[in-house]
Amino acid sequence: MSLELELPSLQQQFEEVIAGNDPLAIAEFLNEQNISDVADLVYNNTDFEAPIIANMSIHRASAVFKILDLSVQKQIVKELPPNKTAELLNDLPPDDRTDFLEELPNAAIRDLIKLLNPEELKITLAMLGYPEDSVGRLMTPDYVYVYANNTVTEVFDTIRKHGKNSETIDVIYVIDAQGDLLDDIKIRDVILASPDKFVHELMDDRVVALNVNDDQEHANDVFKMNNRMALPVTDDNNKLLGIVTIDDMLWVANEEFSEDMQKMGGTEALNEPYLDTPLLRLFRKRVGWLVVLFLGELLTASVMGYFEGELRKAIVLTLFIPLIISSGGNSGSQASTLIIQAMAVGDITIRDWWRVLRREISSGVMLGLVLGIIGFIRVLVWHSIAPQVYGEHYLRIAYSVGFSLIGVVLWGTLSGSMLPLLLKRLGADPAVSSAPFVATLVDVTGLLIYFSMAYLFLQGILL
Repeated sequence: MSLELELPSLQQQFEEVIAGNDPLAIAEFLNEQNISDVADLVYNNTDFEAPIIANMSIHRASAVFKILDLSVQKQIVKELPPNKTAELLNDLPPDDRTDFLEELPNAAIRDLIKLLNPEELKITLAMLGYPEDSVGRLMTPDYVYVYANNTVTEVFDTIRKHGKNSETIDVIYVIDAQGDLLDDIKIRDVILASPDKFVHELMDDRVVALNVNDDQEHANDVFKMNNRMALPVTDDNNKLLGIVTIDDMLWVANEEFSEDMQKMGGTEALNEPYLDTPLLRLFRKRVGWLVVLFLGELLTASVMGYFEGELRKAIVLTLFIPLIISSGGNSGSQASTLIIQAMAVGDITIRDWWRVLRREISSGVMLGLVLGIIGFIRVLVWHSIAPQVYGEHYLRIAYSVGFSLIGVVLWGTLSGSMLPLLLKRLGADPAVSSAPFVATLVDVTGLLIYFSMAYLFLQGILL
């Protein structure tokens, strides 16, 4: 019978090392772990966040620091001694350092940038000078560049000299004497080329570049369309300023997804973890949308007040109001979510509006027919069970409900699909048109459609 020994978990090993109170042993243990494992230790040991970072080699410490949540980063910097903070900030890649600093108050930024050495300070101030959501905030100036008249042998010499501090060497960038971007070359092509071959012989002039002022969301689309691990960043005069790598784009995609989900839920983007958002700021983020939606729903009350006389004459119509407005809101929310998602992944653009409209008209009619038939049958079935509810004119009521559902679902589908495209055309974020906004719009118009249908079928009878 063999006994299986259960190895201690990483947390248990860490606690044993900490208990020994040997700084060298602690540093050796932390430096031997994977970066992601050390990040887990930071999250699981809130009393040791700063000591964990302080006891690691500075390069590995910065690698851990840049993947931590903003709230944890702030706490670590707050507790670290100034000399350790200086080492950490100077070792961080420029894009990650800028990303961290831009989330801090101005006073904190001023204090921290004083800790940077002159070269890193110059880079950081330049990057902070670009618009908040621009590619300039993401790029790093650490890359390898060569000239068109260099040989492959000279390229390898350049890589050995400068590649260690580069963000990536998967791609080598070719510039001219004035610093203009000419092309980019995959390291694979360089490795497979003969040593005496010139760089210009490897160029294919198919370089894809980002402008330093491009929106980060646009950059994300360019990465997806071109299947690149890194892209060069140039200014308006085609001067090579830096590069953006795929790991930066993954963070952007995650932030954009979170922001869109919050907007689709009827609130402004938080830009920081929920539990770290101050209560008053959370209130301000939510109250604006609630007020807008509330004012929209007041129109619903106004419509019902306008048709108060009809409701008094045919009180039975009120039974179907929740059914009507919820069906329109649900169809609108479905359509807006589908269109926003399709726009986000590049399946459709504003130019496709006519194709989208035609498809959604067909979809709206078919969906409306299904719900309309169900509503029609529901009235008939309920009348057979309780004839006194709808009275002798039950068939006209059934037609009113059935045709109203067709109209409301069709209108909801068209509103939900066209609003995101319209907002995109006007330069706004399509995500703001989703569920709550569309539902409120369709509530009001849905009632107008319903009462119009009821008046058409019941005029002179119940109305």
